[in-house]
Amino acid sequence: MFTASQSRSRTTGVLLTVGIVALTLTTAAVAIVVAAWAPHPLIARFSWLPRVGLIGYTLVTIVGYLVMGPYFTLGFIAKGVEVVLIALLVTDILRVYGSFGGLLSAARNSIFNPSGDTSLNA
Repeated sequence: MFTASQSRSRTTGVLLTVGIVALTLTTAAVAIVVAAWAPHPLIARFSWLPRVGLIGYTLVTIVGYLVMGPYFTLGFIAKGVEVVLIALLVTDILRVYGSFGGLLSAARNSIFNPSGDTSLNA
């Protein structure tokens, strides 16, 4: 039988969990959304970074899970979702930059050629 304090504790736990999940989704999605739609030149210059960062982070979580476990059905489902996420990010990179070479060129230019003057590369 639940007491009033246990009920509040359960409600608090649910609210905390919802808040944590919402904030995690927000921080993960905001970087991608801002990079895709923000018209500011500085953001556009580094729009490749959230894509590459999210791919890297996702790869690390997959490898970490495979190395350390614990192995259970939900964990493998989550890793499957992460593989699909990587596939979508790669598709987006190819859509925006044309190729991985185009991505590398955009990254190099954003760091070493911030003015956008391509005559320095010739």
